[in-house]
Amino acid sequence: MSKILVFAEQRDGHLKSYALEAISEGKRLASAAGSELNVCLIGSGLSELGAQTAQYGADKVLLADDGALANYSPTAYAHLLHGALEATGAEILLLSSSSMGRELGALVAAKAGASLLSDVVETQWDGDHLNVKRPIYAGKAFIKVAVRRTPVVVTLRPNVFVAEESAGTGSVEALSVAIGDVKGLTITETVMKDSTRPELTEASIIVSGGRGMGGPENFSVIEALADTLGAGVGASRAAVDAGWRPHADQVGQTGKTVSPNLYIACGISGAIQHLAGMNSSKCIVAINTDPEAPIFKVANYGIVGDLFEVVPALNTAAKELLG
Repeated sequence: MSKILVFAEQRDGHLKSYALEAISEGKRLASAAGSELNVCLIGSGLSELGAQTAQYGADKVLLADDGALANYSPTAYAHLLHGALEATGAEILLLSSSSMGRELGALVAAKAGASLLSDVVETQWDGDHLNVKRPIYAGKAFIKVAVRRTPVVVTLRPNVFVAEESAGTGSVEALSVAIGDVKGLTITETVMKDSTRPELTEASIIVSGGRGMGGPENFSVIEALADTLGAGVGASRAAVDAGWRPHADQVGQTGKTVSPNLYIACGISGAIQHLAGMNSSKCIVAINTDPEAPIFKVANYGIVGDLFEVVPALNTAAKELLG
C-alpha cells in the first residue's frame, strides 16, 4: 500500500495547528492502508518538535535542522521536501493548504512530476487508490477525484480535519539530503504584526466586515465583538481594495480560505469570490440590510438589519453569556 509523507509546518519552533491536522489525517490514511507514515520537519532548532510530532502517530520523523533554514526559502525547502519524498519512497505527500503549503506543494509536484490536488476537504481509500474531495468553480461545487497515478501531492484545507494525538513511538532521524548550494529566493526577515487575536486560518471563530462597514473607522464595531469571542477579524475583497483593512485580513478566492466553527459576516453581500474562501465554515451567520443578499443562501442564520445595531447587541449578549 502507498507510503505517506506529511510536511509539518512550524513557526518559531511551534507546530501550526493545521500541521497537526495534516499529521493526524496522514495517520488515519496510513493506518487504514496498513502503510507507514513519515513526517518531514524543516527549519532550525527542531529537536523538541521531533518528539511532539511522534505523539501524533508518525512512524518516522525526518528532521532537516540547520541554521541556514531558520528563514523560509521556497527553493531550499522544496529541494529538501522533494529529497524526503524520494528517500522515503512515499507515493502520497500531504501538506496544509496554507500560503507556504500551497507554494511548496506546487514546487515539489513540479520537481517530482506528480499530480497536484489542492484545498482538499475529504480523503478516503477506494481499494488501493486514494479518493479526495475538493472545491471547483470558485467553491460553488465539489468534485471527487480518484487518484490513479502516483506520486500525488495533496494540500488539505485548514480547520477541516481533526487533530488527534495517537500513542506512538516513532523514531526521529536526520534527513539525509544536503542543502548544498541551492540558490533562490530567501526570506531574510519576517515582521509579525502584534495582535492578541488568532490568525485567520487557525481561528475557530471569525468576524468579518465588508463594504457595508462604510469605512475603516467602523471596523471597531466588529473588533469589539471579536475580542469578546476570542475571534479573528476578516474582511471582504471590497473592504481590502478600499484600503480599509490589510490584505492579510482578506477572506476569499484571492485571500485566505478559512473553515472556522463560526463565521459572522457583517455587511458582506456574498460575492462568489468571498464565498469561495469561507463556505466550508461549520456555522455561518450573516448580517445585512438587503434580504436578497447572496450571503443568505449559504448562511445557517440570517439577520436582516443594520449591523451597527445588531453587532453591538450581539456583543452585549455575548458578554453576558460568557460572564
